[in-house]
Amino acid sequence: MRRSEFLRAVETEFQARASSLVNDLGLTAVGGRTAVEALADGTPPRDIWLALCAEMDVPENRRHGVGRQEPRGR
Repeated sequence: MRRSEFLRAVETEFQARASSLVNDLGLTAVGGRTAVEALADGTPPRDIWLALCAEMDVPENRRHGVGRQEPRGR
């Protein structure tokens, strides 16, 4: 997962709360850091996404494959 995919996934899943969650919510799985802090420290975006999902009780079926853009038509 790339950073852009992470940000797209967060926006899609959490909508209006997305910005607040990535800036303010301490995530246990990444040492209590926020998503923004963990990204800045070099934590892989996928690890942060999974930590955020766990913290927010996102169902398993919405955790994988999100954030990807649809393939471009030819």
